[in-house]
Amino acid sequence: MVLYRTSTQIIGDLLTATEESGQEGIKTTALISKANLPHSRLSKLLPNLIGTGLINKIEFDGKHTFVITQKGRQYLESYQKFSTIAESFGLEL
Repeated sequence: MVLYRTSTQIIGDLLTATEESGQEGIKTTALISKANLPHSRLSKLLPNLIGTGLINKIEFDGKHTFVITQKGRQYLESYQKFSTIAESFGLEL
């Protein structure tokens, strides 16, 4: 049986990978690898994450680096707490 992640879980994985990279940020290729996403899917999600202020995109020499914002950290913390509570009741997000 194949288990698919929900969009919420994928966003949680993206924010976790971005947060773990620290202040230096994370490059596109590393983000794809750590979040286990194809580039096409990442390309669709990034504008939403940037637009809502959860991550910032920094461009330098044609390379993109992503850094989590304070709002992104708050979202991730709330997501993790809610996920833990849901799992304790046998629910999946």
